[in-house]
Amino acid sequence: MAKGHRSQIKRERNDSNRETRPSARLSYARISVQKACFVLDAIRGKDVDTALGILTYNPRYASAVIKKLLESAVANAENNNGMDRSNLYVAECYADRASIMKRIQPRAQGRAYRIEKRNCHITIVLDER
Repeated sequence: MAKGHRSQIKRERNDSNRETRPSARLSYARISVQKACFVLDAIRGKDVDTALGILTYNPRYASAVIKKLLESAVANAENNNGMDRSNLYVAECYADRASIMKRIQPRAQGRAYRIEKRNCHITIVLDER
């Protein structure tokens, strides 16, 4: 049997499994997962300056949102972890499905079509080379 109170045991276990790499997460972005993944695939594995250059000149709407998120992750790395910006690269970046807003589009002869406005959670994890 483990020693200590249940909450203390959980706290110790969670502290040992905690992610130490700097990251940033955007919840409920008004982009579908597929559209966000087109942009995320372009920057995965690249260093931060190259990734920011790609995002700056990418014409997709998702690139502006992801650029802001990447800048936030870089700021987290510099301020919270004391890392050097020149050594950082995008270790992981992914988009997960979020809730879907369901809307109705009126159609002919009294019918109604459903429109699904999809959301996603975008996460960017950085690491040092």
